[in-house]
Amino acid sequence: MKLGTLAIAATLVGFLGQAAAAEEFEVRMLNKGEKGSMVFEPDLVRAQVGDTVKFIPVDKGHDAQSIKGMIPDGAEMFAGKTNQEITVTLDVEGVYGVRCKPHYGLGMVMLIVAGEPVNLEAVEAVKTPKKAAKVFQELFDEIAAE
Repeated sequence: MKLGTLAIAATLVGFLGQAAAAEEFEVRMLNKGEKGSMVFEPDLVRAQVGDTVKFIPVDKGHDAQSIKGMIPDGAEMFAGKTNQEITVTLDVEGVYGVRCKPHYGLGMVMLIVAGEPVNLEAVEAVKTPKKAAKVFQELFDEIAAE
């Protein structure tokens, strides 16, 4: 019985240690930033499974939404409301494509990599508006250079 209790305690400590180690990243949604207008800053987040990403609408008129086909298999789509913060927990390893719906055509997109970019090829294959595709290509190149 004592060994069973000890094993349970060790398991709980392991889970609590993982929860305590989870990191929260903040992404600002801006009308103008370092890379131009209608941007997420940063536009590439490298995280681990279990981490969270908080999207903050610094300027009005922005939201954060996952893009169909640009999330790992088994991950849930998310869609924030305009002018409201949304926090997303990264439960599945891979690449997540994110857009601001009102400014998608203007190239307001970003990528999150949770762990390894296991679904990068599938994400790269998704058709996006011209300006978004240009931003994504720069981000794909940055990931590939690592």
